[in-house]
Amino acid sequence: MTSTSGVGIIIFFFILCLVRTGQAIWMTLPSSGTKCVSEEIQNNVVVLADYVVISDDHSHSPTISVKVTSPYGNDLHHRDNATHGQFAFTTQEAGNYLACFWVDSKNHGGSKVSVNLDWKTGIAAQDWDSVARKEKIEGLELELRKLEGVVEAIHENLLYIKGREADMRNLSEQTNTRVAWFSMMSLGICIGVSGLQLLHLKQFFQKKKLI
Repeated sequence: MTSTSGVGIIIFFFILCLVRTGQAIWMTLPSSGTKCVSEEIQNNVVVLADYVVISDDHSHSPTISVKVTSPYGNDLHHRDNATHGQFAFTTQEAGNYLACFWVDSKNHGGSKVSVNLDWKTGIAAQDWDSVARKEKIEGLELELRKLEGVVEAIHENLLYIKGREADMRNLSEQTNTRVAWFSMMSLGICIGVSGLQLLHLKQFFQKKKLI
């Protein structure tokens, strides 16, 4: 019984590791150019991120510009002259969400500019303190509520992966069908051209009275 429970706990925590809920990213921005990070997120997922600028030159506070776009190119967050900030949104379409950072042109200090980005999605972006106050739960009941949210996130991720797999399979089948039709058409064209060549040669030899 103990062995079975231990295996169940290991499997459960392995499943939890598969759910990507949040990540902290440390980036060093070039003096010119843009550095971007992206994440593939499914539809109807809460995204919450905090960013802060850190410079090696403590006597100078550099500023950056931030732009976050959806898979279809819609602006979700855009801010200039920022030293820190936050953006939050609920995804409206599935795909790669892009967050780009660059140093403002007025900063000529030459020191390295780094950005700490705390990017959270899904269950990690949930404000559990607010949930606890609203639903008047605490302790073990709150932890169970968190686990319920994790299970729901796992289920949604599995459905998303299944849907993507079906889309890829349909695309593969469509591509194979088009390749088959193209091959048949190419073969038909080759046969037709060969027939015309034979007919032309036959007429040529007949004119020369060789056959």
